[in-house]
Amino acid sequence: MAIILRFDSFEVNLADGQIRKHGIRVNLRDQAFLVLSALLERAGDVVTREDLRRRLWSDGVFVDFDNNLNNAIARVREALGDSADHPRYIETLPKRGYRFIGAVSEAPSLGPRSAERKRLVVLPFVNLSGDPGQEYFSDAMTEEVITELAALAPEHLAVIARTTAMCYRGASKDVSRIGRELSVDHVVEGGVRRDGDHVAITVQLIRVSDQTHLFARRYDAPVQDVFELRTTIAAAIGAHLDSRAVVDEMDGRLPSARARRRPTGNAAAYNEYIQGRYLLERGTPDAMATARQHFEEALARDPGFALAHDALADFYSTIGYFGYMRPRDAFSIGITHVRRAVEADDGLAEAHAMLAEYHKQLDYDWPAAAREMARAIELDPASPVVRARNAIAVLMPLNRMKEAIDELRCALEWNPLDRYTRAWLVCMVLTDGQYEEAIVEARHLLELEPTSCWAHFFIGCAYRQMHTETASGVRPWTPSRPGLEFAEEAIREHLQAIDLSPGSTFFLGWLGLAYGACGKKAEARAVLQQLRGLDSYVLPTAFAHTHLGLGELDAAFEWFDRAVEERDQNMMPILSYGHFDPIRNDPRFAALVGKMKLAAPVAQL
Repeated sequence: MAIILRFDSFEVNLADGQIRKHGIRVNLRDQAFLVLSALLERAGDVVTREDLRRRLWSDGVFVDFDNNLNNAIARVREALGDSADHPRYIETLPKRGYRFIGAVSEAPSLGPRSAERKRLVVLPFVNLSGDPGQEYFSDAMTEEVITELAALAPEHLAVIARTTAMCYRGASKDVSRIGRELSVDHVVEGGVRRDGDHVAITVQLIRVSDQTHLFARRYDAPVQDVFELRTTIAAAIGAHLDSRAVVDEMDGRLPSARARRRPTGNAAAYNEYIQGRYLLERGTPDAMATARQHFEEALARDPGFALAHDALADFYSTIGYFGYMRPRDAFSIGITHVRRAVEADDGLAEAHAMLAEYHKQLDYDWPAAAREMARAIELDPASPVVRARNAIAVLMPLNRMKEAIDELRCALEWNPLDRYTRAWLVCMVLTDGQYEEAIVEARHLLELEPTSCWAHFFIGCAYRQMHTETASGVRPWTPSRPGLEFAEEAIREHLQAIDLSPGSTFFLGWLGLAYGACGKKAEARAVLQQLRGLDSYVLPTAFAHTHLGLGELDAAFEWFDRAVEERDQNMMPILSYGHFDPIRNDPRFAALVGKMKLAAPVAQL
């Protein structure tokens, strides 16, 4: 029997090199896993750097030991969600070594590999129509098959989420490389040709280990039958996975899947909806406005189309969050749509999670948000979207940051290339006060998306807070780049974020805060002048943060109060923000917390 060591929600199999959290595999390889193993085997004791050198590198092997060990420790901490400054698991003893400080126990073996969930990715189906305008339809068919596969065998089949799968559109990577990158056992490829009201889909299943084609088939059907077609395709894929457990689970779920009511019986409404989803994900104001028109047209054709209502709720949540529309006005429209989505389909997990967000952002109704989120998790505990929304809507505002970080890491297990979830993870790590770790996570985001404005924004916030804490003596930070001050880094990164988001005013107030906090008062006042001169709506926190950076507390509190009234979502981490620490004892701060209904008893939900 293999030795399994357990701590918190983690289980580490020392024999096969696997680490799992809540039963979900965490990627940790090579030297990093060996370092963790050494620390776990001697939990509570100091493991010296020399001990680790002997274990990882035999005598006579030349390596940059210090750099390699530091990198390995950093990878272990990242995998565990740990912090060097506030360690939960790994304590650093300067110039000596490390000590595992968590409680470790031995657990039964996880069992053989065959007993685990199979892992599969459905790559973006190729648009075979010859018309680039049909790209949205092939994407929609990919999503339908992913959704159905995940629903038919959730206990024994783990399906990579669509946003990660879509990152491989047009990629020239071979199956074995994709398998290594995503740690999957099987890959599904396919193509879609739409000709008027008819659709043809080709599908093939490939085993990663030897690149054997296990299954290939062509399906032809009228467009209105795509919902039945997705079930047929998913069942055929499952039948060829060489897993009796998957087949048995699918057989048990297929009758209810085939009896399930279609999301819509109107093919034209469905066509409008999938065009809208395709555009909404582009994220630009023009694309989002056109997406809204498609969703509204879908609902004009089918007023009970739950997915279209949920998509419109997503749209209004987004434009309210970014200040493209006064948040309270946007959320007042959006909540009617998400309520209709839940009424039309009470089994739609993501709609319940979206309703939880609306209870949070429109009503500050934390008990209702918690109830809806619990319902969403009950319906689909493996959904990366539900897990991410739980972190954002429930855990973060209640200052349960460690749990929020855990939820986002759980979401990333099945959606590892999703920029949205990765950005929120950086945000949570930053808000938790792990500034150096936030910078590391932001660099990972930049690897996925080199033009990410969010990565630069979060790096700027981290450096701003590190400058503030250094200047005030809260922490004796050592600059990560000798010769460069945190203040300079903070301003540079904020400006880069603004350059990468043309037409958006979202980051301006944060730049004003950074200018003020870093002693550049004239520049902060220039930001205020710029904000006052804008013709478009400006989020109240933009003014509030700039005044706060300038030390003008009366004006700052006036604007923060307006932000709470207008449901400005930048106020949600009010219990956690590091830049709020100097004003937490002000009675006006307690009043803000009270207006958001975040009194201590509520935080225990």
